[in-house]
Amino acid sequence: MSETTPALRLTTPDFHARVLALNPQIAVFDCDGTLWSGDAGSAFMHWSIDTKLISLDQIAWIKERYAGYQRGSVSEYDICGDMTTVYRGLSVDRLRIAAAQFFRDYIEPNIFPELAVLITELQHNGCDIWAVSSTNNWVIEEGIRRFSIPASHVLAAHVEIDANGFITDKLVHVPTDEDKVEALRRVGITEPDAVFGNSIHDAAMLSIARTQNNLQGAFPVNPSTDLLTRAATEAWPVYYPASVTP
Repeated sequence: MSETTPALRLTTPDFHARVLALNPQIAVFDCDGTLWSGDAGSAFMHWSIDTKLISLDQIAWIKERYAGYQRGSVSEYDICGDMTTVYRGLSVDRLRIAAAQFFRDYIEPNIFPELAVLITELQHNGCDIWAVSSTNNWVIEEGIRRFSIPASHVLAAHVEIDANGFITDKLVHVPTDEDKVEALRRVGITEPDAVFGNSIHDAAMLSIARTQNNLQGAFPVNPSTDLLTRAATEAWPVYYPASVTP
């Protein structure tokens, strides 16, 4: 397939059928934009500012960093880390309560039902499901509970927690781009049967999906413009849930 040939676009029945035909034993999903529309990471940051969950000093700092990200002077990796370390000094219990309220009110209505149905079918077939995200683990762990995915199967941006249960600014990992592949490698996953992602920052992870019987295991879902271009180059079929169909 040439770079100018559009990627194959799957209908919902074809998408489900093609994934299930792989009989995947391990499936990996990005979260923001893939399991639900929108970016829960930046939305949680803005919500934290609006509700004054974080201090005025922290608000000023993260606003400056995010402005730098929008200008291109702060990298994707760094801003995802910043949007996690900005909660330093707060207790994990408080963050989990905040994340639950935020997700329920602002993200849960945007869950793609087509993806929820697919994950249920995969789980019924014994597939091991993993969620990989550069958004902080408190929000992602809250979100993936809606899909019956355990927190132990979440690889998300996270920091060290001190002995008293308070958040520090010591980053442990920020899974984005090649670091998503590294996060999976750390748990022994090097060639998942099926991988799902929506942005160019998922391309490295999509590229490690197995190909079985001439069927690609990489599935761009609700792809960004850059990922759509990459999908055409790689012959990855793409899928748009109904609520975000172009």
